[in-house]
Amino acid sequence: MKRFLAVLATCATAVGLTALAGPPAAAATGCKVDYTITSQWQGGFQAGVKVTNLGAPVTGWTLKWTMPDAGQKVVQGWNATWSQSGAAVTAASVDWNRTLGTGAATDLGFTGSFTGANPKPSAFTLNGVACTGSVGDEDPPPPTPGTDGTPVDVNGQLHVCGVNLCNQYNRPIQLRGMSTHGIQWFSKCYNNASLDALAKDWKSDLLRIAMYVQESGYETDPAGFTSRVNSYVDMAEARGMYALIDFHTLTPGDPNYNLDRAKTFFASVAARNAGKKNVIYEIANEPNGVSWAAIKNYAEQVIPVIRAADPDAVIIVGTRGWSSLGVSEGSNETEVVNSPVNATNIMYAFHFYAASHKDNYRAAVSRAAAKLPLFVTEFGTVSATGGGAMDRASTTAWLDLLDQLKISYANWTYSDASESSAAFKSGTCNGSDYSSSGVLTESGTLLKNRISTPDNFPTS
Repeated sequence: MKRFLAVLATCATAVGLTALAGPPAAAATGCKVDYTITSQWQGGFQAGVKVTNLGAPVTGWTLKWTMPDAGQKVVQGWNATWSQSGAAVTAASVDWNRTLGTGAATDLGFTGSFTGANPKPSAFTLNGVACTGSVGDEDPPPPTPGTDGTPVDVNGQLHVCGVNLCNQYNRPIQLRGMSTHGIQWFSKCYNNASLDALAKDWKSDLLRIAMYVQESGYETDPAGFTSRVNSYVDMAEARGMYALIDFHTLTPGDPNYNLDRAKTFFASVAARNAGKKNVIYEIANEPNGVSWAAIKNYAEQVIPVIRAADPDAVIIVGTRGWSSLGVSEGSNETEVVNSPVNATNIMYAFHFYAASHKDNYRAAVSRAAAKLPLFVTEFGTVSATGGGAMDRASTTAWLDLLDQLKISYANWTYSDASESSAAFKSGTCNGSDYSSSGVLTESGTLLKNRISTPDNFPTS
């Protein structure tokens, strides 16, 4: 698993980092550090530390800084080997991010405690070189291309290349966005004001449209729900966001129960939206209690229906165990690796809820990502029930891993449901404010902060 945690109480001495980081580190010639306090609470905080190498490539690195206040302590960190001695903090590379090429960056993070003020540090060194944002006396490098325009403007028609989701320039990208709750229950949350906020304030790349099939959903009014999905696709398109059409099967868990409904629905929406560049199809939300062979059989019957009308769009296939690659039912990713769906331009869904699904799930994703194109079409910051306390540390570990692997994701949910997984406080959808701190839950605050950071989509 490509993530390391070190719990640091009041460390009296620094850890021997050279041995942990591998061979001696090469000197850096220029670097930049972006230190952001992403959230703060009474006596504690969470910080993100982005390290960019502006000079010659380095293999093995050590980042150091001094906390400006004596009461500031690192408690738990990720994506590096952490230590603190007095006010001096050290973060050393781990095996999977040891090499930083010219212009390459890596994201670290930690939770900390403080007893007085909590000012940001301003002086960092990478392998002993001050991180001034330039190389010697030269100016900083130009901005990364692809930051102008909407996500769809920049990336155009998406496709799968190798294990990645790629844009029109054949470059791997990561989409970050939000999922609706069931549109049969929360349609009032999806209007011009809320989608303007999602696109402009949250800077979301995509909207996942969760159309339940059962539970008062599609089966009760196929024409009506098909029309509603199409309208949300149009609203996302008008704002430059990708639309992920989710055929939200859950109970019963065998997607073949809804095979005929799926063929009818996808034939209709694919024909109607084939000319659009912003549509992605998710054909089975969370298969459960059913074999991978049965899921694969379903996929190999539904995919040709979509392809007949829309030959170019990306299609996402649900996996066993509530789209856990089988982990939640005692299996793992090898069943998909050894018997993939016989189709091209497809990805496989993975779902997690951070308070319930931790190291063994992250390990499965890390292994699978080297062999399968994955898309986290749904995840929550809380327990698998959709409730309980937000697990900040596990959520951050998950999001850091997905960022590192360039795996796209949609958070559950962009709604004001009475559950802690919801981004909004109850009653928010009766108004017009979908962005201010006053309407966001703890989960919504964290996700908005993560999603609204620049995408920097590659264009060359």
